[in-house]
Amino acid sequence: MQRTHRQAHPAGSAFAAGGRAGLIGAARTGLAGLACFTATTWPVAALAITPVTPVADVAAIPQPTPRDAPYPGVITLAVDATDLDHRVLRVQQTVPVAQPGRLTLLYPRWLPGTHGPYGDVDRLAGLQVRAGERSVPWQRDMVDPYAFHVDVPAGVSTLTLSYEHLTPTERGQGRVSMTRALLGVQWNQTVLYPAGHYASAIRVAASVRLPGGWQQASALRAADGNVAQAGSDGWVRFAPVSLETLVDSPLFAGPNAKRIELDPPGTPNPVALNLLADEASQLEASPAQLDAHKALVQQADKLYGSRPWRHYDFLLSLSNAFGGIGLEHHESSENGVRGNYFKDWDKAIRARGLLPHEYTHAWNGKFRRPADLWTPQYNVPMRNPLLWVYEGMTQYWGQVLTARSGLATPEQARDALASLAAHLDARSGRNWRSLQDTTTEGTLASQRDKIWRDWQRSADYYDEAVLIWLDVDTLIREKSGDTKSLDDFARAFFGPTMQPHDDGSPKSLTYGFDDVVKTLNSVQPHDWASFLRARLDRTGAGAPLDGLARSGWKLGWSETESEFAKHNEGRGGPSGHERPDNFLFSLGLQIASDGELDQVLWNSPAFQAGAATGQKLMAVNMQVYKPERLAAAISANKNGEAPIELLVKDGDVYKLMRIDWRGGLRYPKLERTDGTPDRLSAIWAAK
Repeated sequence: MQRTHRQAHPAGSAFAAGGRAGLIGAARTGLAGLACFTATTWPVAALAITPVTPVADVAAIPQPTPRDAPYPGVITLAVDATDLDHRVLRVQQTVPVAQPGRLTLLYPRWLPGTHGPYGDVDRLAGLQVRAGERSVPWQRDMVDPYAFHVDVPAGVSTLTLSYEHLTPTERGQGRVSMTRALLGVQWNQTVLYPAGHYASAIRVAASVRLPGGWQQASALRAADGNVAQAGSDGWVRFAPVSLETLVDSPLFAGPNAKRIELDPPGTPNPVALNLLADEASQLEASPAQLDAHKALVQQADKLYGSRPWRHYDFLLSLSNAFGGIGLEHHESSENGVRGNYFKDWDKAIRARGLLPHEYTHAWNGKFRRPADLWTPQYNVPMRNPLLWVYEGMTQYWGQVLTARSGLATPEQARDALASLAAHLDARSGRNWRSLQDTTTEGTLASQRDKIWRDWQRSADYYDEAVLIWLDVDTLIREKSGDTKSLDDFARAFFGPTMQPHDDGSPKSLTYGFDDVVKTLNSVQPHDWASFLRARLDRTGAGAPLDGLARSGWKLGWSETESEFAKHNEGRGGPSGHERPDNFLFSLGLQIASDGELDQVLWNSPAFQAGAATGQKLMAVNMQVYKPERLAAAISANKNGEAPIELLVKDGDVYKLMRIDWRGGLRYPKLERTDGTPDRLSAIWAAK
């Protein structure tokens, strides 16, 4: 989860797993669909403006309750993705109709993996509905803007819909998903579906038209069961699938693509790594790098003991222009990293936890799904009380698999955990807001770029749950004399054989809090319900570090930044500025390369002196700001004889802030606790 506007998994995550970062785009004009584009292959007549006949009392029109009953016929969905100039996806859709009268079409709103109402219906433009050559009026619901009502005329068996999906043309509008070199198609952005049926009961035959020479990667397959290829007309046609499978099977495409099988030939339920990049040279990976990705698959097999899918496709973009993403699906995942992922391997440490996180979601979140997060279709609200399992345990196992596979060294893994623990321990918002309450972030549609991030709290159910599950793991090990572990829970909970839908597609098995507690007790008896609730519901200072202590390590401090922090790169997409200068654990400041205060910790020394985000640091002790000058000033005041003076520009006003911080430079690290078993190294050791 990463929300994909996401952003997708939290920017503060130690391995940037999950992903989802960015803001909902700026308001877009509704006139975009009225322009006439000659590049389309569809008749110009289809673009004629349809007269809208007012529908009386639209707000009172009830939507039919979703039923697990097949929708009659197969919807066709054709997406033309060749307009790279305007970055517009042109959609033509046919919808079979069985009888005249009211038909409600829905645009997906509550999207799996985003945990909230993040469907962008405002990017749908130019909607036309036709029955043969005849225009059919439509009316948007006055209460639910994601619902479109149509009165189907008598004698009509098929409606034809045409519209555009307007993708962002620059970063400020949202996540960029269409460039000159890369394309991402999330089918939920390009489909209207009939209300009244489960998504699993609606059949769709999808196709996409790609620019010449482009290749696609997706979990969808052609009618013959193989990876679909473009025909002579440029269209890639997929076998009909349920709407549930379609929405869960996004597509990446581009001219620079490579498919790498991560399993030996003939392996059942095989896994493949699909690379797509801005430049062909970015696809080149060393044998050691590929071996680490193959080891990820092998270590996951040993951990979970099953493969609950028919085949699995990693979709991995390597780009500084295409938007970064981390979004899980049952038989694939969308992953976006910077173009230097392979080239500058040592500078992409943070990105290497992305694939393990999203891969783990195939078991936790897709195969096993919290019951409150399962919905029959995409316009029924989700509830998120178990995100500390769905995302938090996934974050934990993602970090474990990153270490076990060799995608990170033990030292890098320790650096990542130290960073995570230090940030959470300093989170001032924990004094008023419980971890359980942060699971409402998705339904709040909360922005990740908050004014006071640490005071407001955000999606802490990712990273703080890592510490909770480390606590659980080490307690199981301690109580069992190190004969059992959370690995035993993983195999018991995620290992059952998947029971597929009738068409063979994967089917979810739901769980609740009591199921988690019951399985933990089957591994190691304990009052797990009270144990978990105490950590989820508490407020007060200090992160839950008992598991770290029981693992044989403790949080310590250094005057130099770790290699992990120095190379804190990862997610793809346009870069707003270079990595901020980090003085969070001394003054409480994170400073952008241009001097702007990127983050100020609540009640930190800088906060108390009057600092706030958006201000610009101009000088340190009356010398032009440079990070090394500020570092030197912090170190020079350990004895209190040289208080730090910061000249800050706040709008049109300059102000001088005096900070008497005597703690020196502080950067987190893990330190070994003498005389204790090193359970952390055992947890991260390859199996």
